[in-house]
Amino acid sequence: MVLDTPDEELLALGEAMQLLVQEDAIGAELVKLRFFAGLSLKQAAESVEVPRRTADRHWAYARAWLYDYLEGLEPKPG
Repeated sequence: MVLDTPDEELLALGEAMQLLVQEDAIGAELVKLRFFAGLSLKQAAESVEVPRRTADRHWAYARAWLYDYLEGLEPKPG
């Protein structure tokens, strides 16, 4: 996916986040809390009431999924 402007990047990110919610709701919530609220992973895990190790797994999956989506690769279902 080639993005030319910041507006296109924001739209792509919004679309990706909507799809990620369907794929991994906890991972999507962790992304929101970390990037948009500025929480640490520990704080985000506590906020969504999951153990830190569970948050680690969801965080890793969400990051990889978003990267694949935004780079135009086909994300693999969880």
